[in-house]
Amino acid sequence: MDQPTASPAQVCPDCDGFSAVHITLGGRDRTGALRTITAHCPTCHGTGHRSVRRARRTVIA
Repeated sequence: MDQPTASPAQVCPDCDGFSAVHITLGGRDRTGALRTITAHCPTCHGTGHRSVRRARRTVIA
């Protein structure tokens, strides 16, 4: 009997699944922690997955 196979993950081609990163701004705050900002991938909007596009069916009469 055949085993079911999982569909391949739809990873975002622009960020390769690493959709959010923390970028160090340099320097530290009063408590000694590094100052960072979070940047999200503009293509997948921080999800890490690409949206599935459905192909249009064209009927030729």
